[in-house]
Amino acid sequence: MLRLPRFKYLRPKTATEAARMAAEFGPRAMFVAGGTDLFPKLKRRQFEVEALIGLDFLPRQIHGGSTDCVVDAGVTLAAASSDNHLIESFAGYAEASGQVSSPPLRNAGTVGGNLCVDTRCNYYDMTYEWRKAAGFCMKKDGDICLVAPSSPRCWAVSSSDTAPMAIALDGVVSLTGPDGERELPVSALYRDDGMDYMAKQPTEVITSLRLPADSATRTAYVKLRRRGSIDFPIAGAAVALQFEGDTVMRCRIVLSAVASYPLEATAAEEFLKGRKVDAETIRETADIAAKPAKPLDNADLSHFWRKRMVRVVVEQALQRATTRNQGSTVKLLGRQPD
Repeated sequence: MLRLPRFKYLRPKTATEAARMAAEFGPRAMFVAGGTDLFPKLKRRQFEVEALIGLDFLPRQIHGGSTDCVVDAGVTLAAASSDNHLIESFAGYAEASGQVSSPPLRNAGTVGGNLCVDTRCNYYDMTYEWRKAAGFCMKKDGDICLVAPSSPRCWAVSSSDTAPMAIALDGVVSLTGPDGERELPVSALYRDDGMDYMAKQPTEVITSLRLPADSATRTAYVKLRRRGSIDFPIAGAAVALQFEGDTVMRCRIVLSAVASYPLEATAAEEFLKGRKVDAETIRETADIAAKPAKPLDNADLSHFWRKRMVRVVVEQALQRATTRNQGSTVKLLGRQPD
């Protein structure tokens, strides 16, 4: 049986106090909210800490408004997925929240925690004994990437479901550090690096997520995984489309689990802008969106198959977003995986 290591558990009362504790302990401490990803990693000795700084003080409210919706970082993923305002105005984000892991873990996992979830790799997310036998990777205890041994960087993949959707919606996070507060676009929260994947300071606490409201925007999130529950994404697509009549005026397409950060398909976005949406346009857009995706052999199932599936999940997400709230005015045929 895998057991947690010994550590101190600190209970600050405010985000500022938590940030100052993190500054004092440095790399010897980590923040914990729901702990659904952190505790298994501690059991596998992927992290070594002296203290955990609890974030259970964070508010757990969803503040819906006519302009913006502010989601406190302590809101559980289960609550976000079932919130009527999010379902009505930000359907794609509610979908993404509802597809994280399994129902019991969504009851514990939080909005802020899923934005910060660690990158994943089949050579890294194993027990200490397995990693020792296979040879440690550079993400923990080793000095090479076992997926790409000649590469100077780590290729662990981004595994957040909600981050791509928050980026597609132009979401902004509020951060509290030892010296004050600031806001940062979710798109600027990540680096293309499997090890140093967060652009925020290690001492900063995410306190809320703000989603700008726009009644002309339609959204969707489609996730591919081996099982319908528990599993992390192995490919996914977050889509936000802004329409004027039946023409796409603005488009965001963000891919999950095919890079070390949520990958925006900018060429596909530009292709779709100014076009009327039909089945053929969606297929062409999906083909373009899949080109920058470069899955490697470090996640579930074949990376060649996952590469082919990227265009399928993009196509499905575009179909869902386009037809959402339109009744039967548009009918698009789905395409089966090759």
